[in-house]
Amino acid sequence: MDKISLEGTNVSEDLLQLVIFQLGGEEFGVEIVKVQEIIRMPEITHIPQSPDFVEGVINLRGKIIVVVNLDKRFNLNSKEVDEDSRIIVVEIGNNVVGMIVDAVNEVLRIPSSSVEPAPDLILSQISRDYLKGVGKVDDRLLIMLDLAKVLTVEEMKEIAVLA
Repeated sequence: MDKISLEGTNVSEDLLQLVIFQLGGEEFGVEIVKVQEIIRMPEITHIPQSPDFVEGVINLRGKIIVVVNLDKRFNLNSKEVDEDSRIIVVEIGNNVVGMIVDAVNEVLRIPSSSVEPAPDLILSQISRDYLKGVGKVDDRLLIMLDLAKVLTVEEMKEIAVLA
């Protein structure tokens, strides 16, 4: 395998490229290959009798996309949507879904060896099913989400109907 230079050190391993975002006062990361785009908050059309974590739908260049509020999905302390809030558009299975986050911080590359299984303390707030692990970058800890597991199969079927 080729050596890759990372911040002055030689690394001979795989790098993960992550989108880092804020949610409930914590930093989360998702693999950039799972992200189609990141958009500012548009007007959201609310849908009656949808699950409480579904904010509604948006029209993104002619395609109707269901928008999920990750704060509500994870039962975190929701903050009001503001100018820093963003929607991360991802494909889960055959569905394109928008996920509201508090803010998007950066795109970051980290060695895959710096990701460890999530400690039990984190798991009290967020189900183990949603997590890939915790990434360590200097003095920062990044909670790595598995977006494909954020919604259950049943919830994805509901969302497909809404869209």
